[in-house]
Amino acid sequence: MCACTPKPHAQNIPVHFSFSTERKNDSLVYLKVKAELDSGFLLFSAKPLNTDDAFISQLNLDSNAAKYLADTSIIQSSNLQLINDENTATIFRAFADSAVISYPLKIKKEDSAVIKGSFTWLGKTGDEFPSGEEKIDVAVAPEKASITGINITDEKPKGWLNFFWIGLIAGLIAVFTPCLYPLFPVTITYFMHHYGGKKQGRKNALFYSLCIILIYGIPTTLLTLIFGDTTLYKISIHPVTNLMFFAIFIVFALSFFGLFDITLPSSWSTQTDKLAGKKGYIGIFFMALTLVIVSFSCTGIVAGQLLSYLSSEGIAAGPIAGMFGFGVGLALPFTILALFPSLVHSLPKSGGWLNTVKVSFAFIELALALKFLSNVDLIYKWRLLDREIFIALWIVLAVLLGIYLLGKIKFYHDSEVKHITITRLFFAIAAFTFALYLLPGMWGAPLKALSGWLPPDYTLDFNLSRAQLSAGSNNGDETKSAALSPKKFADKISAPHGLTAYFDLNEGIAAAKALHKPIMLDFTGYSCSNCRKMEAQVWSDPEVLKRIRENFVLVSLYVDEPTELAADEKYKNARGENVETEGDRNLDYEITKFGSNAQPLYMFITADQKILSNIKYGYDPDIDKFIKHLDAAKATFESEAAAQ
Repeated sequence: MCACTPKPHAQNIPVHFSFSTERKNDSLVYLKVKAELDSGFLLFSAKPLNTDDAFISQLNLDSNAAKYLADTSIIQSSNLQLINDENTATIFRAFADSAVISYPLKIKKEDSAVIKGSFTWLGKTGDEFPSGEEKIDVAVAPEKASITGINITDEKPKGWLNFFWIGLIAGLIAVFTPCLYPLFPVTITYFMHHYGGKKQGRKNALFYSLCIILIYGIPTTLLTLIFGDTTLYKISIHPVTNLMFFAIFIVFALSFFGLFDITLPSSWSTQTDKLAGKKGYIGIFFMALTLVIVSFSCTGIVAGQLLSYLSSEGIAAGPIAGMFGFGVGLALPFTILALFPSLVHSLPKSGGWLNTVKVSFAFIELALALKFLSNVDLIYKWRLLDREIFIALWIVLAVLLGIYLLGKIKFYHDSEVKHITITRLFFAIAAFTFALYLLPGMWGAPLKALSGWLPPDYTLDFNLSRAQLSAGSNNGDETKSAALSPKKFADKISAPHGLTAYFDLNEGIAAAKALHKPIMLDFTGYSCSNCRKMEAQVWSDPEVLKRIRENFVLVSLYVDEPTELAADEKYKNARGENVETEGDRNLDYEITKFGSNAQPLYMFITADQKILSNIKYGYDPDIDKFIKHLDAAKATFESEAAAQ
């Protein structure tokens, strides 16, 4: 590892310096001072002969770098000469022709550091004693093995088991929705009494559970295997998909409010009932299929969000494992109740409380429907659901939910509320508290806990936080005038926290060349919840903002940008897929260049697109880790730039 910084000199200076760092072991780095000497010039040693020796050159580090100096002595090249100067009657040590002086620094292999200071040199040429001072500014990057190692790489959970557990938890949540909960005791009781005794009933109930798991898992697997790894992701971010989920959730919400009942088409019901009525495993399978279809008005809200999240993680096995886990979560109660049928009698009976849950669920479905509409609004840049409008609607829904739970609003199927239970009271308090929490967001409060759900803050017409940030960072982009300002999409998209970002790779590369800075590639998406969370929770930190603003050219590439490419820019990629939009091209570049289709993904490259770090850094709320990663990327850039 070497970070060399040659220093320019005037022609009359008889010595020419360069500075570099070289790692020796896991905890020791040498700061190397290399000097090329003109003929007849002698450079005095950096180590005194005795305490009274004044003919020496000296290293002076600033306070931040001085702490790294080790106690061990410095090392000097072997061409050091002992010279007896008759004119001054002095004995001193000096270098001729060249010199290498190595100063030991204690820096761990996983750490990065910036070494700043100066080297004060003293020499002799004839009867003169010229001197000078050279500035030192070199970076120590983490050891190469540490950069590409597993301690930081792949920040998000990548194992299929992690996705399975996420799906399992989502499935268990869906169990308690009003569409599914009433079916458990009825179904288990049916198996126990209509399938040849308890033993056979248990077997059939277990097979019924297995069918539920397969119904959720197999379609996901087939879609991935037949159409490729990115199919589910492209489906989940497509505007048509988001509009479809918006419409479905609105319809289901209106149904839960009691406006109408949702039933299967009579032909479907007749056919599935006929098949479900058959004895044997075929009938049981169609019973499971009927349950999945009927309960979709509730489970779809959870499954839709789950599939969208899993698809954005960039791992082909993610959606498959997650949906199998979701099926296990839904089927688990059937398995438990089949093994222990006496538990059926301990379940709370359906009644008015279940309709209250159903109506409450309707408010939640309306809120989530707005999220899907917001995704489409951001993609097509309609500006119908700017952040303040979105938050205002959520506040209204939260207040109405609280009023409903207090019994002040009644719907068609609601029973008479003579008194408020403690449970309803606490849920009402939670709804009102949520509304009050949202209120400051109307004027720019970050609302970090909900950053993944809300539209980005650049859609706010009036943002106090942004105004304060701009007032406090007038000098933040001191060199941006050296590069052309962003052009493409700059009138429609803004970077968070007042940062300057390019939304086209070629524009970003041109800026990086002009500014002599590395590029921070931000692969993101309009519908990417984790991208918004990362920006709100990590990028907002002052130290992170300072590093992004001062050390990098930020290039944000939206993988769901729908703008169509010019006819001569369209192409078919190596996977045989047609690349027709800006988003397609950005996603193809991410997959081809870095082997990932996850968002967010932060990669660091030079202006000639050389990768500075192999770490596929995704969503991780650890601010200190991200700061270290930024510092490491900058140090690597400086090291490689100086070595050229």
